[in-house]
Amino acid sequence: MTAVINAPSPWKRRLNKITTYLSKPQNAILLALGIVLTVTTIWPAFSIVRDTVTIHKGTVDTRGAAEGQVYTTFNWTDMFAPSTNTAKKLATINLWTPLLNSVLLSIFACIGSIAYGGFFAYLVTRTNLKFKKYLSSIFIFPYIMPQWTLAVIWRNLFNSNAITKGADGLFASVLGVRMPLWWCQGMFPSAVVLALHYAPFAYILIGGIFRNMDANLEEAATILNTPRWKTFLRVTLPLVKPAILSTILLVFSSAMGSYPIPHYLKLSTLSTKYVELNVQRTGEASILAVIMMMFGIGILLVNQRTTSGRKNFTTVTGKSGQSTLVNLGIGKYILSGLYIITTLFTGIVPIILFAVETFLPNPGDYSFLTSGISGHMTTKWWVTAENVSENGMYGQKGMLFNETIWNAFGGTLLVAVCCALVAGTIGTLVGYCVSKNRRSKWAAYVNNMAFLPYLMPALAVGVAFAKFGSSVGIYNTFLLLILAGTVKYIPFASRSALNSMMQLSGEIEEAAIIQDIPWWKRMTRIIIPIQKSSIISGYLLPFMTCLRELTLFMLLCSQAKIITTLLDYFDEMGLYAFSSGINLILIIVILLFNALVNKLTGASIDSGIGGDSK
Repeated sequence: MTAVINAPSPWKRRLNKITTYLSKPQNAILLALGIVLTVTTIWPAFSIVRDTVTIHKGTVDTRGAAEGQVYTTFNWTDMFAPSTNTAKKLATINLWTPLLNSVLLSIFACIGSIAYGGFFAYLVTRTNLKFKKYLSSIFIFPYIMPQWTLAVIWRNLFNSNAITKGADGLFASVLGVRMPLWWCQGMFPSAVVLALHYAPFAYILIGGIFRNMDANLEEAATILNTPRWKTFLRVTLPLVKPAILSTILLVFSSAMGSYPIPHYLKLSTLSTKYVELNVQRTGEASILAVIMMMFGIGILLVNQRTTSGRKNFTTVTGKSGQSTLVNLGIGKYILSGLYIITTLFTGIVPIILFAVETFLPNPGDYSFLTSGISGHMTTKWWVTAENVSENGMYGQKGMLFNETIWNAFGGTLLVAVCCALVAGTIGTLVGYCVSKNRRSKWAAYVNNMAFLPYLMPALAVGVAFAKFGSSVGIYNTFLLLILAGTVKYIPFASRSALNSMMQLSGEIEEAAIIQDIPWWKRMTRIIIPIQKSSIISGYLLPFMTCLRELTLFMLLCSQAKIITTLLDYFDEMGLYAFSSGINLILIIVILLFNALVNKLTGASIDSGIGGDSK
């Protein structure tokens, strides 16, 4: 007789497959992370889209709405299909001009950052430039500092009463030079400041390629008697092309949503226009946020397209060896002198000027430099211990005794620590799980969802979480700030962890699995100790970035909640000494934390590029 074996039913087979799949910790964690990241990324974005068609009482989109009507297409038609001349003019002012300015600002920032930072990366890694160690360390200061730092310094240097109204800046007070309006405000200074702020991006990304480039390729060209300029254009430049593309994508997406710099330098962009429209034209403001989000999604698609088909280069002749440094001759002193001067203004001068501002009776007025310091300095902005209404302090205590400032600073530290812990942990798990499922479509989806918030403009992410927080009742809470910061900063940790996990051989963990060692012990005793430097970076980058974040948080809380929004409030009130003092405190704290991290871990932002050379 033949035994009859009952085959399992289809649903049992599916259940077995699911059980087998989830039995591996990396698969179960990946599934959970995918769901969490989808909810925290897609739902806030959906809240903005819904807001564009929702009727907001007391705003212009109630025009023509019927009794009890909830949704309307008025905002879209008013922005993109205006029916009257007045509506067309408003559409130009509210949409097309800010959109054009945002795109141009992003393009100019990309060009400037690559030209300035990329050329510096080449000088540090491939030439005999002098003072490399000092220049490499100070070159990254603009990115470590808050984004608006250089914008405020530009304003303090070049503003004048005759051109921009208000107090004379340093150039007008001391030299009598009054720069034209296009130099002081608008597109030119905004593009220059953004380019200087993001130049460290180009330096780090392009410099890393230059530093680690295979010398065989250039040696082969040299042996074949190829001119140096042709070697650079045909061999070197194609090798750094991926780094240049990465710089363009990162700088473009960051510049698109930048708020502080255009705000301080009076340029109308999508981000500044959103803040202006958010009260009376809430639905139309949300359309601007949707446009910024679409740019982020487009950048993600371009990033996938450019990284999916990378070319490999192989040497056809030549010998292995270290690439010879280009001898600049007298140029090594001239170029180093030029970079010393520019980095002086981007790294050292801001700290000095912010400190000086806090001792001026009238911040921004530098006339004391021509008439002597005596009688022109004061300590009232720091040491006034009681609320006073005179002397322009608007009832505020001095900064050392001001509870509002120190409470906001404590709130900032709380948010920064929580964001670092949560984002660092989730990012590390994303990097680990994706590296274990490299060919899985779900892993690719989770990786993209983790990286998407980084490519989305910070203001768009802030708007999304503002709508989300209002809908679930957590607006103006530390929970909402931590949630928004975590989602925005997960890419820092996930990319750092993924790059390091990809280099880790699977045999190490397999040996532990054979020994029947639990997953949590494999992570804490094997994986994390081996890759601790990259994992620590995944925790530190969110912390450092969160300390100086304004654009992401400005719409999520009251102005006294954290230190950066309080700084913006003091600046709006005209208490420039207070805003300068907070800037100074932020810069010193960030630099101290950066130095402490370097001391404890040996990690440095410019490490591995060539900054250790003299």
